[in-house]
Amino acid sequence: MKVAVAFDHRGVKLRERVLAALAEGRHEIVDLGTDTDTRRIDYPDKARELGEAILEERAGRGILVCGSGVGASVAACKLAGIRAAVCHDAYSAHQGVEHDDMNVLCLGSEIVGGELAAELVRAFLQARFDGGERYVARLKKVAALERGGGS
Repeated sequence: MKVAVAFDHRGVKLRERVLAALAEGRHEIVDLGTDTDTRRIDYPDKARELGEAILEERAGRGILVCGSGVGASVAACKLAGIRAAVCHDAYSAHQGVEHDDMNVLCLGSEIVGGELAAELVRAFLQARFDGGERYVARLKKVAALERGGGS
């Protein structure tokens, strides 16, 4: 799978472990940076870059890392068609894909360590959308919200 990755200046703490987990899974990496914490990189900018990579089909899924994962998730979800969530447990990382067709995993470098991050990346990327009628119906409601409408 082609996976876009992006890190802000705080998220870069998990960079090497996330990239290693992707390499272990033989995923193709679309690296959107950053690789340093020496200058501030704002998570909304990285969220836009990563979201555009997915929406333009340069990647199938994305991993976005900031300090808590929360800001990254909030920013990424502002892009229509991006379904991002901060996950700090394996169940949420795979269930978000299976039931909600989540396409961006957000992690907090101040919350999870390297090994847990790798486990979350694996759970996220191994999961597949269930495609069940109730899940599709819910996603249609989400799409309606993105368009400014109700269900």
